[in-house]
Amino acid sequence: MSETDRDPPDPHQDVAGLPFEKALAELEGIVKQLEGGSVPLEESIAIYERGEVLKRHCEGLLKRAEARIERITLGPDGRPTGAVPLDPA
Repeated sequence: MSETDRDPPDPHQDVAGLPFEKALAELEGIVKQLEGGSVPLEESIAIYERGEVLKRHCEGLLKRAEARIERITLGPDGRPTGAVPLDPA
């Protein structure tokens, strides 16, 4: 198989390992580039697609974080008695 017969590597593959802060910073950079309007069309499409992947990744990380947050319950005397899952609704 020649070099040209291979599929190009997935440019979004590395997103899964990004921590939230880095993924969000990169997503914000993409938004600024696209809002600036100086990126050629083909490049705009590619970075938009990466932005979508980053957005989904950030949303997933936030959902997992929300699932881990607990609300401390207090007894009648005001002392903590335990914790229950946070109800975001």
